[in-house]
Amino acid sequence: MRLTRPMLAVAGAAAVVALAGCSGDGAAAAKVPAAASGSLESLAARVKCKPDIQTDADEIRQAICKVSDGRFVLATFATDRGQREWLNDAKDYGGHYLVGRKWVAVGDDGVVEKLRGTLGGDVEVGADHSGHGGGHDG
Repeated sequence: MRLTRPMLAVAGAAAVVALAGCSGDGAAAAKVPAAASGSLESLAARVKCKPDIQTDADEIRQAICKVSDGRFVLATFATDRGQREWLNDAKDYGGHYLVGRKWVAVGDDGVVEKLRGTLGGDVEVGADHSGHGGGHDG
């Protein structure tokens, strides 16, 4: 089961939209609960989000969520391997990833830290692209 490039393109595009604003406070959540588990809908309900489903396939379900702290992408996976392959490819786009068992939330660092206080999980950071596109060399 290999995720297709179009599915990854959708994930990347959604992550870029979700990452439009960047927070730089870096404050870590004081207490992190055990990582949540469940369906995309149950995870979304825990953070009081009505998921806008973008991908509904056997191997991955993906939605855009809006909460008071901002927007994020929430994805659930059928297998651990599928999740890891998706993460490995998606992290090339940069961003902050909150990772639980068979689910990932992608957003700016402030949103991810707030979600972590409810959903638990581990934070992973994608490739740093801050050195690109800032000059007038063109």
